[in-house]
Amino acid sequence: MSLDRATLNEAARELVVLDRAIYTAVHATPSPTIDHAVARISRAADRSRIWLAAAAGMSLFGDRPRRAAAVGVASVAVTSALVNVAVKPMVKRERPARLETVRTHVVRMPSSASYPSGHAASAFAFSTAVGGGVPELDTVLRLAAAAVGYSRVHTGVHYPGDVIAGAVIGAGVGSLARHLARRMGFVAH
Repeated sequence: MSLDRATLNEAARELVVLDRAIYTAVHATPSPTIDHAVARISRAADRSRIWLAAAAGMSLFGDRPRRAAAVGVASVAVTSALVNVAVKPMVKRERPARLETVRTHVVRMPSSASYPSGHAASAFAFSTAVGGGVPELDTVLRLAAAAVGYSRVHTGVHYPGDVIAGAVIGAGVGSLARHLARRMGFVAH
């Protein structure tokens, strides 16, 4: 298969169609038992509160977790700036048109662009940066990040592709932050 412009354009079109189909499938599936719990997860991640609370808790458990938490918070700050100041204004993807249901009433529709998900970006930045420094928390933090990402689709404020892009950006920034912290001697190798 040749990767000419026409092929790339068609692949991009198909990805958008697939992205919307997955979003539609999630919203066509009734889930009243979990709707409010998933919305609580989404709201807990507003303004990175869940990651700031995790960092505060980690700071109580010694130097290694405190330093890892500091790297995690720094990676959230960089990621948030990158996503909200550079990427969202450049891409300008509209948010999904969501039906007003019990599921979607509990999370406010943001006014910013949809792509990429800032919540997912921050979640994966923190979990990647901290998980490398405190391996015993890695799985729990990554599961929490995945739950935040899914919650954004479930509550109707993002397409799955927005979340995936945010996760990739956040994980990249978190990895870079952890690497730089190691090179500077801020965290152990």
